Amino acid sequence: MKTTKYYAAAITAYTIWGFFSLVLKPIHEYASLDILFFRVFSCSVLMLLIAFAFKRKKIKESIEIFKALSPSEKRKTVLLNIGGSFFLMANWFTFIYVMNHVSVKATSLAYLVCPILTTLLAYFILHEKLKKTQWLAVGLSISGCLLLSYADIMDMFFSVIIGLTYASYLVSQRVNNGFDKFIILTFHITLAALFLLPFYPVYSGPVPTEFTFYFCIETIAIFFTIIPLFLNLYALSGINSSTVGMLLNINPMIAFALACFVYKEKITPLQIFAYSIIFLAVLVFNSHHLFSLKQKRMLSVKN
Repeated sequence: MKTTKYYAAAITAYTIWGFFSLVLKPIHEYASLDILFFRVFSCSVLMLLIAFAFKRKKIKESIEIFKALSPSEKRKTVLLNIGGSFFLMANWFTFIYVMNHVSVKATSLAYLVCPILTTLLAYFILHEKLKKTQWLAVGLSISGCLLLSYADIMDMFFSVIIGLTYASYLVSQRVNNGFDKFIILTFHITLAALFLLPFYPVYSGPVPTEFTFYFCIETIAIFFTIIPLFLNLYALSGINSSTVGMLLNINPMIAFALACFVYKEKITPLQIFAYSIIFLAVLVFNSHHLFSLKQKRMLSVKN
């Protein structure tokens, strides 16, 4: 199917993010804000170098495309890209705040709530159509999230805030078409870096000196920020934001498996049951695509 490559891009992005803890754990003793500062600044510098070294033609094309737009389209494009940068930055800020001052569990729950919020925003704002089975999947996801938040309603409150910022990013970028995705992402991250720059002297700690810190930061910047975010934007150019959002569940499910089998964290039967429901929701939501792939494979075998 034509959409298979977009599904593959989204699945790859969220699979990569699922393993984020493997590179974050070695630098857990550093302040979260310091990690955030160096992550964003490093991403911005790397992407600007790549853009001006290898993407100058795309930059010129993007400028020409923008110049050719009508005044209303220009205004819409500017708002979409500034808004995209704001939502991305707000997501990182709220994630760090909740992790430091509320609970790690709330940040994990946020990326289970996010697909539900993305689907609802896409339905009401973008008028994306959903099949009955997909509404069933949304209901299953909601029930799974409610089970996970049963013990602490405040975790759910903060999770909704984090999830809403990233859901807003996904939905806003679904209609941000016509420009090279790498150039768009470079703009988003560079604008975020410029906004964070004045806060760095006030809120940063001592400049790290260990090689491990910088190795992990560069790994985070390249493999856990630039690549998955680019794949995310690419996926949005071919499939609905509600579908991309629902596939986001892959991320916390992998993180949950790592917590269980690698970090040996205490896992309750309720959590296992809730994550199983959410995994089922992902399969149900994308069942139409899975069945189409199966039918196509069967036809190719017959031929």
